[in-house]
Amino acid sequence: MQERGAEEIKKGAIPEKLFLIQPMMIRVCYGLIPCLMASVYFFGLRSLVLTALVLVFGIASEGAFTLPRGKPITSAVFVSSLILGLSLPPTIPFWIAITGIVFGIVFGKMVFGGFGRNVFNPAMVGRCFIYITFPIAMTNRWVEPLGGKYGGFTEWFPPIDALTGATPLEVFRAGEDFPLARLFMGNTSGSLGETCAWLILLGGVYIIIKKSAPWRLAVSCLLGGVSFSFVLGHAGISLVPDPLFSMLSGSFLFGTFFVVTEPISGPKTEAAQWIYGFIIGGLTIVLRRYSNFSEGIMFAVLFMNMFVPVMDMAVREWKGRGKRV
Repeated sequence: MQERGAEEIKKGAIPEKLFLIQPMMIRVCYGLIPCLMASVYFFGLRSLVLTALVLVFGIASEGAFTLPRGKPITSAVFVSSLILGLSLPPTIPFWIAITGIVFGIVFGKMVFGGFGRNVFNPAMVGRCFIYITFPIAMTNRWVEPLGGKYGGFTEWFPPIDALTGATPLEVFRAGEDFPLARLFMGNTSGSLGETCAWLILLGGVYIIIKKSAPWRLAVSCLLGGVSFSFVLGHAGISLVPDPLFSMLSGSFLFGTFFVVTEPISGPKTEAAQWIYGFIIGGLTIVLRRYSNFSEGIMFAVLFMNMFVPVMDMAVREWKGRGKRV
């Protein structure tokens, strides 16, 4: 029996390990824990269950492709699942969230050959799919956060009368002011893990210090967002918030630290990383102003993912020419 089992592993029928532990990806998961805890505090225990379901179905989706071939499930799927789960509205039905992660892993990752081969960010592929397919559930059913000493750690979900149709960005687009302090602390409507700026910064700085995210991508994205917000605002264009509001509102910070810095779909050369991040930051501000959607970083990331191979190739070619000269 033991010899037969060994033969099956050799042939690829059974993987030697069920999971491939990737320390860099595990550290990103650690960096996302503060955002997960904030989602529970502000939106109740339902957010924890939703994130867990997304994680389970994300793992199962990758395992359906890797395990039959004798390959393990990578730790990267944990990151994709957590990012997608935390980027969803608190009111999203469980089945839509599950649809998003299954689509993202299958069509954003596995169809390209699995880990290390995907062109697009899997979490953003899944989110974009359900964003377009189920727009009302993704954009029009927000909820005011819970408060108090224990917040959502003792509640399943905010009361029904807390439902609202507006996030801070949509309030701004309606011509009303919104307190920056609330954006920083996170007690505002929004996606599960994207409202609390200081905890996002805490997790983001952690993964950069631990070298689990390229710092150039995060810094360049921030620079792009600040620059475009400043220039467009001072050019007299209406409904463009000041740089600080732009950075603290919506999914900008969460996307900057946990999506833009995704190592597989992002550039590998340093010069390309500066360009890639800067364009994503600037394009996010432009999309927020001129598109029908108040958010933009998801579309900006997927758009720039397409140009990553060309950008890296151009940088290497340019450097090669410089050496030859």
